[in-house]
Amino acid sequence: MVEKVPMTAGGYRSLEAELKNLKHVERPAVIKAIEEARAHGDLSENAEYHAAKEQQGHIEGRIKMIEDKISRSEVIDPTELSGNKVVFASTVTIADEDDVESTYQIVGVDEADVAAKKISFSSPIGRALIGRSIGDEVEVKTPGGETYYEIMKVEFI
Repeated sequence: MVEKVPMTAGGYRSLEAELKNLKHVERPAVIKAIEEARAHGDLSENAEYHAAKEQQGHIEGRIKMIEDKISRSEVIDPTELSGNKVVFASTVTIADEDDVESTYQIVGVDEADVAAKKISFSSPIGRALIGRSIGDEVEVKTPGGETYYEIMKVEFI
């Protein structure tokens, strides 16, 4: 059975844009660099050629990975969700033990960006929050120790 990859519409668009850039900008540029390096003669000692071939391998690998994720994607629109439970794509406001509030959106692995207040559903905080309701206290085990949060608000924006 094929495992679905949950993501928001923004995450899907971001992957599509990266794939388009890799296929239409990066790939042709590295092919041109390989051709130019080949023109310099002896390939066994041609550092430019080897670097370009290595870059080509990275680009092709990334293209395959993105195409796989897009083919298995399950785009979830938070505006179509409701309730008081934390689910994928919801925006959650939590308060720590010192009553300091933080707001995060629960997103897919490729979309996670703590600076943008987006955390992965598979992160320690994400895993602890999924399925919980407003008012619940959650314990988050991190490398720095255990932290407790209270879920203050769940939004679907």
